[in-house]
Amino acid sequence: MNNRRNFIRTAGATMLGATAVSRVGAASLPEAVIQTSPDMQPPLIPTTGRPYNPVVTLNGWTLPWRMKNGVKEFHLVAEPVVREIAPGMKVNLWGYNGQSPGPTIEVVEGDRIRIFVTNKLPEETTVHWHGVLLPSGMDGVSGLTQPAIRPGKTFVYEFVLQRSGTFMYHPHADEMTQMAMGMMGMFIVHPKDPRQMKVDRDFVFLLNAYDVDPGSATPKVNTMLDFNLWTWNSRAFPGIDPLVARTGDRVRIRMGNLTMTSHPIHLHGPHFEVTGTDGGWIPKTARWPEVTTDVAVGRMRAIEFDALAGDWAFHCHKAHHTMNAMGHDVPTMIGVDQKDVADKVRKLIPDYMVMGERGMADMGEMEMPLPDNTLPMMTGQGPFGAIGMGGMFSVVKVRDDVKPGDYKDPGWYKHPAKTLAYEYTGGLPNPARAAGPTADKTTLIVRKPMGGHEGH
Repeated sequence: MNNRRNFIRTAGATMLGATAVSRVGAASLPEAVIQTSPDMQPPLIPTTGRPYNPVVTLNGWTLPWRMKNGVKEFHLVAEPVVREIAPGMKVNLWGYNGQSPGPTIEVVEGDRIRIFVTNKLPEETTVHWHGVLLPSGMDGVSGLTQPAIRPGKTFVYEFVLQRSGTFMYHPHADEMTQMAMGMMGMFIVHPKDPRQMKVDRDFVFLLNAYDVDPGSATPKVNTMLDFNLWTWNSRAFPGIDPLVARTGDRVRIRMGNLTMTSHPIHLHGPHFEVTGTDGGWIPKTARWPEVTTDVAVGRMRAIEFDALAGDWAFHCHKAHHTMNAMGHDVPTMIGVDQKDVADKVRKLIPDYMVMGERGMADMGEMEMPLPDNTLPMMTGQGPFGAIGMGGMFSVVKVRDDVKPGDYKDPGWYKHPAKTLAYEYTGGLPNPARAAGPTADKTTLIVRKPMGGHEGH
């Protein structure tokens, strides 16, 4: 997770990038600002154009711009990048401006924007502005609305933002390959009136997934569902930063889903409301309380809640999506005594460890040698031991003393007296049980069909 030293250092890098843009203000092409740190950068406070309340991109950053004759200009560079999924694992991806996902683009309702896109990929590409109302010729579908951007070429997209909300961007040229390689980003259009839909903290991230074999570094782009790395902004827990807030803050979390399946996103602790969908903001009278919201493929969701003090788990509720690299065709070994087999295997592989005979929780603490460039299935230590999670998991950390604009990790929550679950140490009388079937020595006998079942 982030620490204060990294936060300050990387915040400085972003400020330098913004300064670089101003130095080339007279050039015909805006400078492409590059960011390579995987740490979450502080919000980019607008110094030109209409005012707005900026978002914070989880383990990401916002792309600086320049104003030219009243037009807000950005420069995206599509290029191969290396992304650290979590400490100990780096992956070859394709992205924008040094990272995958690309930087968040923040604009304001009514802005005229001009986005230069330079292609440094080995193949052609385009950019589709997912959910944004714009002229057909700016929609970024190769062959349909524009010629593809060939390697080495730069195209310009220019349009006016007609409504505020949460949107995304991604290629629409060989999108199966390019999205599997990590090409995507968030596109936030703020309301023209900064008082509308105002919150104290506004987080944003993309749900994405990769299939990277242990010992390799490039995703398998033809995988349809059986991914082994489930990530937020191309980061897996414990590499995902916490979402930090102050008690009582109104917090918004915006999510976009560019994976191949839906994700039921669940927040422990405070109940939330879904306040934004693909179609825009939801009127207050149409909202209802939730603790889980399903984010389907290609959709965007914004949720809001009033922050309560504590450490609150925040994760996808599909259990395999809170694991890191794992095999899916492994037989269930619960209740199987593996001692004799383990002793024999250790004569050949001294580091071999028994797994699964009591469930898989031991994976959270075990230290078995791994292949190069992969991650343990579940990892991450909390104040009480192994958290037993990986993948799409983070923690919403709410404290009474967090200052406005402060997003650094405050450490673990200190529970007030008499508010922490504790061990019962009294007697345990045998419970009264109703009669029912129990397993015996015949339970494991397999009976083969004896005829009449040929069609099965």
